[in-house]
Amino acid sequence: MTAAVPPRPRHLLDFEGWTPERLTALLDNADTMNQVLERPVKKVPALQGLTVCTAFFENSTRTRISFELAARRMSADVVSFAAGNSSVSKGESLRDTIEVLTAYKVDAYIVRHAAAGAAHLVARYSGKPVINAGDGRRAHPTQALLDAYTVRQEFGSLEGKTVAIIGDIRHSRVARSNAELLPKLGAKVILCGPATLLPADLAALPGVTLTTNPREAVRGAHAVMALRLQSERMSGGYLGSLQEYADTYQVNERLLAEAEAGAIVLHPGPMNRDLEISADTADSERSRVLKQVENGQAVRMSVLYHLLVGRE
Repeated sequence: MTAAVPPRPRHLLDFEGWTPERLTALLDNADTMNQVLERPVKKVPALQGLTVCTAFFENSTRTRISFELAARRMSADVVSFAAGNSSVSKGESLRDTIEVLTAYKVDAYIVRHAAAGAAHLVARYSGKPVINAGDGRRAHPTQALLDAYTVRQEFGSLEGKTVAIIGDIRHSRVARSNAELLPKLGAKVILCGPATLLPADLAALPGVTLTTNPREAVRGAHAVMALRLQSERMSGGYLGSLQEYADTYQVNERLLAEAEAGAIVLHPGPMNRDLEISADTADSERSRVLKQVENGQAVRMSVLYHLLVGRE
């Protein structure tokens, strides 16, 4: 008897229900989208006639612009919603806001919100495909996908690769999404930071190891990702001082001497140069920070295609 094929996910809220095969197909399709972006006319009609809403209840520059460009490159109409300039500032609820937007015949939502689980609520209230562009500390799946794509671009595969993620793990939705995604694609993940910023529960994820020792974390790593200290999410008491943090956990050339010879450096941005990453490392030949930004469009185009067009 042939095994049942899992249904194609309707949303990208996190990586629950996403099989390695579907994730690989999505990354394969990003290669095609990258080819589109190399053309003189960087546009295809795949989403023509559809309306995509970027519903951002939390500030963003890179992610919002990347998604809006991705949707427009595929000929979608884009409605850009910013909470600060809306009825939300007058007390309107998330549910009422989404139901109003859905009444305008929006076909899909890209949602960023400060509250964990908000994207799930949008999926419930709208009944439309939803892409989570970051919710609280919980998940940022497209950032993890573009990180994975960047590593795969460099090495051809994630199978057997080690990715070290160093910094404020506690407050990082990027770290959590990478810890969920990368092992599904065959990689090992090492999460590293001060004990106060390293949640023990993440050690329960398959393929994930925790350490407070940055030299141990990067030893043998093929990619090293620095994370920003998210002071806006901290209530205090997590660090002795910023200088102490930089002295121990900064990703710099001295630390990278412990990594694989061809190791690359990643950062989800925005960067605090000479705090979590040294300026010379951020600008070095091994840095793929701008490549991550570039890959974001192709990966997000692939996600939109997967959810809105390429369904069985």
